[in-house]
Order: sequence, then structure tokens, then C-alpha cells
Amino acid sequence: MRRALLVSLTALGLLTACTAEKDPGLDISTPGVPGPAKPGTLRVLASSELSDMAPVLAQVEKDTGIKVRPTYIGTLDAVNMLAKGKTDGQYDALWLSSNDYLRLNSAAADKVVSETPVMSSPVAIGVKPATVSKLGWRPEDVTWSQVEKAVQDGRLTYGMTDPARSNSGFSTLVSVASALSGAQSALTDANVLKATPRLKEFFKGQQLTSGSSGWLATAYERRGDVDALFNYESVLKGIPGLTVIRPKDGVITADYPLTSLKSTSAQTREDVRRLTEDLRTEKIQREITERTHRRPVVTTVRPAAGLDTARRHELPFPGSSSVADGLLDSYENELRRPSRTVYVLDTSGSMRGDRLNRLKTALTDLTGDFRDREEVTLMPFGSHVKSVRAHIVDPADPQAGLAAIRKDTKALSANGGTAIYTSLEKAYDHLGTDRDTFTSIVLMTDGENTEGAKAGEFDSFYRSLGTDQREIPVFPILFGDSSRSELSHIADLTGGRLFDARQGSLDGAFEEIRGYQ
Repeated sequence: MRRALLVSLTALGLLTACTAEKDPGLDISTPGVPGPAKPGTLRVLASSELSDMAPVLAQVEKDTGIKVRPTYIGTLDAVNMLAKGKTDGQYDALWLSSNDYLRLNSAAADKVVSETPVMSSPVAIGVKPATVSKLGWRPEDVTWSQVEKAVQDGRLTYGMTDPARSNSGFSTLVSVASALSGAQSALTDANVLKATPRLKEFFKGQQLTSGSSGWLATAYERRGDVDALFNYESVLKGIPGLTVIRPKDGVITADYPLTSLKSTSAQTREDVRRLTEDLRTEKIQREITERTHRRPVVTTVRPAAGLDTARRHELPFPGSSSVADGLLDSYENELRRPSRTVYVLDTSGSMRGDRLNRLKTALTDLTGDFRDREEVTLMPFGSHVKSVRAHIVDPADPQAGLAAIRKDTKALSANGGTAIYTSLEKAYDHLGTDRDTFTSIVLMTDGENTEGAKAGEFDSFYRSLGTDQREIPVFPILFGDSSRSELSHIADLTGGRLFDARQGSLDGAFEEIRGYQ
């Protein structure tokens, strides 16, 4: 299904939110709102990779008495939320990787009153040293065209985050499109059209996608057969054994501006100013660069050891929302590998009533987010798998596939026990092996396993699979009375990630998983 970048969030529950003490790379919960304002505390809507700033913020609190309470979210989702007024009265500041996309959205831009860069990190490529050697690259001289040539020749595979949610993914997409189109200034629709054939070839090399940098790094290390990652330099520096390359012909740099909101009080804005001022002191700038590998914005502080100080051309961001929308739409529906997902859905007796209605609503709403060429399989289960219904969103007639998914969703009924592991085995059997798609399993259950195969039997089954099938992750959703330990084990075993819908919305959990498909 074609999707515009400016699609609105259906509810505040779509947000990924964590406390500063919780690593968002472990699992995801979707609480509704951050809670009421408290004196001396700033409720900050922040890019997810800023979880590594917790020790720095603890020092800033000692300096200023101001406590930062972050809610982590993808940059593009945060801008959409701001534009729809979802931050009014709920957040005191924004701290995103970049405000470039925010400026393209007039409704969002009208809601901020000031912004001050705190640190910076360019988008870069992290490559295995053996691959660098095999390709004969000199890291300081590598260009995007050389990267493209290596992908075309089948000598370079890579992972990157989802451009629809992550600024690092979107900035990578813009960087590649700018370089391959030969754009001399901000991307235009004509540039995107010109670059499309080469971009299609380029994205054949993408083997991993993700809604967050943390999970992408974990998946990369687990797989072992992917050559490179596209992400912020600071993220790549935190992964042992990578050669970090900033392409010679240009990069896009995140500057992490701390941003005041028009909806806040004068006192809140003053607290944001004091927080920003302390973050830009030499002492804190030095701690930032040493701890996080981001670059200081204060010229008297040197970047941490290992950060290349050679100048690189800064590629311009798209100049209009229409170009940004068109580029993302092209990526989602034409350029990237298509998705193939089995939704293993608990429709046991305990789901009867409100829980089943919530599941039906979440799945029906989700059809608006399915992409062209995507294969969606619904596999409801109780004491056994009740049916297996596969649908493809055909670009020639996407509504037919979406209507069929909605029809099957409406027909779901609740009865029987809970055969989690037997149903997962059926899902793996159904998927088989297909390296030309982003393949995954989504498991939603409101209870513990009571029927069929046991946990140990599923572990043995999973380990008996071939290498390609073992690369298919399961993304479990905690719901109702399901067991965190049971579902965490499934996610850990298969290389997936746990999503928590008990503290927030079920539709939010399904939507958040989209970044990983």
C-alpha cells in the first residue's frame, strides 16, 4: 500500500517509550502519555539512540538541578506527533537527531520557538575490515559510487534502519539518492526519478531492516554474514571490529538540537535554556564525545580519539515535503525488498469479548500501512492452528489484497486452548526459505502455552532448521495475561524483539513492529 511520509499517528499509543534507565534495545513498551509535569523535571521527546546519554544527563542534573525524563521515539514519528498537536501539554521539549524533516512540515515547525545544536554525528558506513581489504578500499577515499559498484557486483551486503521511522535510515536514503542522481543541490523530484533505476539495484544489497539502531546492531552481530551497516558514526563506533567510513562525496550530519515548544510556559523554556547551556559547557561536551563518540559543537573541545577530523561535503536535505514524501514512497513500495510476514494470532477462549475486538481493530487499522508487493499471512490459533490465509498486496490492485485481509480479520473467533509453540512451528514451515524478502513472524498471545509442543520441543525444532530459516525472527507481543519470560525467550532464541502492549495499545505494538519488517 502506498504510504505518504506525513501519515498521521492513529493514537499516542503508537509511540515507543522507555525511561532513561531502560535500554530500548531490549524490548519495547507503548505507554500512553509521559505523566504530569513536575517542577524541576523536563519531559523530553527524544530520538531513541539518545538512551546512551543517561550518564551525561545524570551529571547535568547535578549541575543544574534539572532532571530529564525522556520518552524515546523515532524522529519522523515525533515530527508527525508534534504536527498533530499530540505534544501539547504532554512534553516540555524535543531532542531529536535532526530538525531537518521538522522544518519541512509547516504544522510542526509552527510549534517550536527555539533550537540549539548540542552535538553532531554524520551518517556513515561501518564495514568489516576483511571486506574493506577484499574490495581494495582506502577508507578515506571511498565514494557512494564505489559502494554502489560493490553492491551491484554482489560483493557488499548491508543493513540500515527504516527510513519511515528513523532519521539515520532516511538520511542514508537521501545521501544515496543525492550521490547516485548527481544532484548539485537539494534533491528534486527529477533527481529521484533519475536515480530510481540505480537505487533499485543498490537496495538489492540490503539484508537487514530495523526500527531502531540498537536492534540493528544486535541483528548484524547475530547474522554474521552481512558486510556493513549504514548508521550514525557514533552508533557504528560502538560496534567492535568495524571500519567506519564517511563517503568522500558527501554525508548528512545529525546535530541533535534541543528544542523548546511554543505550548510550554516561560519557566519551562528557561529550564530548557539552562539545560542546553550546561550541555554545551566544555566539561559536558568533553564527556559527551568520550562517552558517545558524537562530535562536540563547541570548537574548543576536540573530538574523541578515533573520530576522523577530515572535512566532508555536507549533502543538503530535500527542500520540500513533496520530494521527501516521494522518495520515501518510492523506497517503501518499489526500491526495498518486499516484506513477508506471518501473523500468529491467539484466538483462544480467553480472547473472547473485548480482547478479540481489540485485536480485530488493530489488524484492520494496520492494513493502511501494508506496502505494495507485501505478503501477509494470518494464522489464528487456539488448541491448534485454525487456518492459514496468505494475501499479497498486488501493486496493480492493492485494495483487493487489503480487503481480503480485513475480511479474514473480521471472521476471527475465539475458542480453544493456547498452542503457542505448535503454531510457531507451523509458521516456520509455511515460510520456508526466501532470501529475497524481509521475512518475519509476529506472535500475539494473551496467555501462556497450554496445548501442543512445549518450550523445549520448540527450541529443538528451531535449532534443527536450516541457516536461512533460523534467520527469521519472531516478534512477540505481550498482551493480557501472557508470560514475559516465555515470550522473551522466544524473542531471544530467534533474534527477534519483545513488544509490550500491556502498558499501552495493541495497535501501537503492531504499528511499531512495522519498522522491523
